[in-house]
Amino acid sequence: MLRAGAFAEMVRRQLRLRDAPPSLVTRSLRGIDLALTETQDVNPVAGRSGSMADEAYIVSLKLHDYPDCELWDRGKCVMKADVRAGTTYLYDLRSDPGYVIDKPFHSLQFYLPRSALDGLAKDSRTPPVGDLACQFGFGHDDKVMRHIGACLLEALRRPDEANQLFVDHMMLAFAAHVAQAYGGFQNAAGSVRGGLAPWQVKRACEKLDANLGGTLSLQQIAAEFDLSVSHFSRAFRMSTGLPPHQWLLRQRVKAAQQLMTVRDLPLSEIAISVGFANQSHFTKVFSAQVGVSPATWRRGSLGTGESDM
Repeated sequence: MLRAGAFAEMVRRQLRLRDAPPSLVTRSLRGIDLALTETQDVNPVAGRSGSMADEAYIVSLKLHDYPDCELWDRGKCVMKADVRAGTTYLYDLRSDPGYVIDKPFHSLQFYLPRSALDGLAKDSRTPPVGDLACQFGFGHDDKVMRHIGACLLEALRRPDEANQLFVDHMMLAFAAHVAQAYGGFQNAAGSVRGGLAPWQVKRACEKLDANLGGTLSLQQIAAEFDLSVSHFSRAFRMSTGLPPHQWLLRQRVKAAQQLMTVRDLPLSEIAISVGFANQSHFTKVFSAQVGVSPATWRRGSLGTGESDM
């Protein structure tokens, strides 16, 4: 099975891209790699796409129309289809699907190993998912995939602002949605009847607090309690009211507020010290949570006319 760390390079070769596309990687399902790349070329190298055979699926969210697309499967041209922006296509890589590259293209490519589907079922104690319903050449009007894609597209373009917990959360949501929508997976979210034990909540929160930069993965935290990532995420949200990545953002804002009231530091330094990528990222998150900008909040808190520098 392909390691997702090599997925971007495989996509580069398959689509004849000049450079490896930007990518995100997560190991939210029992150490199994899931990955995402953004593929785009306004002046592509013409020809049939390269081989991409693997024990996995590609779920492709199209961001650009691609009319009269010549589709290949198992080494043969099987049909032509008009690909529309906003639609989702599923490809079973066991049949080595491809197409003729002769027009500009733009899409998000999600890498979903078949073993990840097995991991979902095992974590949820449900029957195996089996094969996904891949209708070759058919684009699905999938609103959930468009939402997930929009969120992760921002993470791809601003990687410094996307903590690993957020990437893990969204990629897990992607895998569960695809398994449920196209594989009959029965989401067992309701099977978690209670949240974490108080000592587990305390330890999980302590680990998150000690890593405001968000470099810890959900898998690392869940392993502390010998829980699957999906079980831990649902139980943590049940106990705290927030998924881990949002809880972490709230703690960053609280830490920043404390620094703004006790230390005369520039906001740019405060932003970095509490785990934000930069002052702009800090201002965006703080304003969304508190309702005013950090500079306005500090002026009101201190009763001074300080600038935000």
